[in-house]
Amino acid sequence: MGFFPEIISVAIMNDSVRLGTTELMVTLSSAVAGFMPSSRKNPRKTEAYSSPVRRESVKTRQSLMSFSSSKSATSMFVFPISIAIVIRIAYHFFTFRAIQCIMLSMETLIQPKILKGFRDFLPAAEIQRAALIEKLTEVYRSFGFVPIDTPVLEYTEILLRKSNGETEKQVFRFEDNGGRDVAMRFDLTVPFARFTAEHKSELYFPFKRYHIAKVWRGEKPQAGRYREFVQCDFDTVGADSAAADFEILSLMKTALNAIGVEKIHIHVNHRGIFNRFLAKIGAAEKSEDILRIVDKLAKIGKDEVSSQLAEITGSSEKANEILEYIAGETDFDSTLNLLEKLAGGADSDTERMREIRKMMQAAGIESTFVLDPSITRGLDYYTGIVYETFLDDLPSIGSVCSGGRYDNLAGLYMKDKVPGVGASIGLDRLLAGLEQLGLSAKKGSYLDAEIYCLDKNLSVHYQGVASALRAKGIAVEVFPEEKKMAQQYALTEAKGVKWGILIKAEDAEKKVLTLKNLLTREQFAGISIEEAIEKMQ
Repeated sequence: MGFFPEIISVAIMNDSVRLGTTELMVTLSSAVAGFMPSSRKNPRKTEAYSSPVRRESVKTRQSLMSFSSSKSATSMFVFPISIAIVIRIAYHFFTFRAIQCIMLSMETLIQPKILKGFRDFLPAAEIQRAALIEKLTEVYRSFGFVPIDTPVLEYTEILLRKSNGETEKQVFRFEDNGGRDVAMRFDLTVPFARFTAEHKSELYFPFKRYHIAKVWRGEKPQAGRYREFVQCDFDTVGADSAAADFEILSLMKTALNAIGVEKIHIHVNHRGIFNRFLAKIGAAEKSEDILRIVDKLAKIGKDEVSSQLAEITGSSEKANEILEYIAGETDFDSTLNLLEKLAGGADSDTERMREIRKMMQAAGIESTFVLDPSITRGLDYYTGIVYETFLDDLPSIGSVCSGGRYDNLAGLYMKDKVPGVGASIGLDRLLAGLEQLGLSAKKGSYLDAEIYCLDKNLSVHYQGVASALRAKGIAVEVFPEEKKMAQQYALTEAKGVKWGILIKAEDAEKKVLTLKNLLTREQFAGISIEEAIEKMQ
């Protein structure tokens, strides 16, 4: 390694050692030039080039030689040394410096990443989600429901006053800058109960609201389940009747059908009947725990449910009775008769269910509903009818719309009793199900047409045409730059645009255009704006 100080010495004689990469390259190249005898015209024939060097080193040597031309070589000291070795040293030195620079730059960059259970929505997915929300909103309004909104953050005591331990584990809870114990809403029903109590004097009753917004739960992410998701809620408060219950059920079916979900079954049950049955077998004091275990039947299986029920009730016999109850019969009416018998006979709860059943039949939608005693809903605030909706072709994804009656929830926040009933469509889970079934239709934009830029001198004319089209309800944009048509066509294909509009200079003078169907490739040349609008509509 004695040659290395010699190179550095020559480099120092040529120019002071610098920290900059470019300056060091020039200095080193001057040193290398100093080692080369001036009499050698063809360096390829020198001994130096006879040394075994990697092929890529040739380019490096040539680069060094080109750099040396900008700096006069000093021949004060000339030492016999292999150019190949010098180049190899330089190659490794600058490679190391480059790696250092990359690593330093990486340290300054914030790595783009997202929390587990959360996700971004690209335009195609968000357009689809927004389209479904628009359809749901239209249906909600057609039933007389009005929109409200509530804060994302609530006092923790508001959200958790009527909840079980499992709910508390799932809540995103923290202390804010003011030292307050706050939490992010885990559903839209509890905030609505607080809303009702706080604004009771400003509302009219029965009050029917819908609320479409995000909620957050710290549960384990899985297919169709996320920690941040959109709920589409609709509720009626201030009415305790079979008519109010049935309206929610009817709205559920209508809304799901409106967004293209036809093959569904809505499973219904009544918590009141179940509680009467538990009281009859002497298990009323454990009703909340029993209901939560039964609610897990589809997840953990019959055997595990039986084991846990026996442990809670302290009796295998009681566990078997509960399993017999939730098994039901083969049809709605037979199951209702069985539940009535096991619960101790007829009461207001079974009468309510029979009245709702008659309304289903009158509306011609009774085949959509199944009386399922295993549906209990895990949340404690439900008091009457409860329900969950399953996709016939994908039951494994779980319920896509659920809810029930909660007559005591608003009473947690005020003295007056305000009965309520409602449901929530889990939009993100529903979308995941539709995607698995191949029923999701995505598009990249809301555009009907694209005006291509064939001539930048016609930019003003293009904007005028676009304005005229928008005035007639055509969603259109102008391609902003004059680029190759392949690039412009690629953009419209990515956006899913149906119509393309081409206008040349001679077309602009004649006030005509060429309309092209980008799906069928059919063209209509030399037509007016009015004719183009007619064809696009």
